Amino acid sequence: MRFLGNIEAKIDSKGRVFLPATFRKELQSAGEDYLVIRKDIFQPCLVLYPGSVWNAQTDILRSRLNRWDSTHQQIFRQFVADAETVTLDANGRFIIVKRLIAEAGIGKAVRFIGMDDTIEIWNGETASTSMMSQEEFAAQLENIMRPARDNATAAPPAAQQ
Repeated sequence: MRFLGNIEAKIDSKGRVFLPATFRKELQSAGEDYLVIRKDIFQPCLVLYPGSVWNAQTDILRSRLNRWDSTHQQIFRQFVADAETVTLDANGRFIIVKRLIAEAGIGKAVRFIGMDDTIEIWNGETASTSMMSQEEFAAQLENIMRPARDNATAAPPAAQQ
């Protein structure tokens, strides 16, 4: 599954929101039956995990934690306790529980952002403030994608003359 896009939506008074059609189609084609939602660990947004992605992530987390270490148990407990199972109704809507809406600071307007195998849900008013400026984005991407140079074998520019 690959979720792409940046789509605006509204939450109704009962906390229901339509999952954008492009994301629903991706879930249906992958045969996903349910989603899991939780507050992001780093950002003020919510993350929707397709069931299979959630299971894979919790398996990876569990494999890196020791069941007999109390801190590890607290980490795992907090990660899974903050999550809620989500099912779409016949119209493609789901409910975001009030606790998660408050934790992420989400208002009536939301923005769905496809993040490869997950979907983020941001407050529609503040989603753009979480993005880098275009210049910073370009510079950071250039640094990440620049081929590594073997400095040990490369001659300094002056010696090449």
